[in-house]
Amino acid sequence: MRQKKFILQDSEMPKAWFNIQAVMPNKPLPILHPGTKQPLKPEDLYPIFCEECSRQELDREHEWIPIPEPVREQYASYRCTPLVRAYDLEQALGTPAHIY
Repeated sequence: MRQKKFILQDSEMPKAWFNIQAVMPNKPLPILHPGTKQPLKPEDLYPIFCEECSRQELDREHEWIPIPEPVREQYASYRCTPLVRAYDLEQALGTPAHIY
């Protein structure tokens, strides 16, 4: 039987998020501000997200976004959900990628 659930050791915790938009050949249309109908700017999201999360949400250039050390420490101290590999989805998509 294939292993489906994975619990990462502290040393295996990721150090960066993968930003798929940075590598997409056909990028999605920008998110529009509901009031101005113009593409969102990070500061438009400040009422909802902190500044850094607002920048990350709209980032289309950086393939990898570093995870700050305090966030990694929190992940290491408590991660209630294991990674679960989606073998059936991988097969349905016909992809060699590992999807969790």
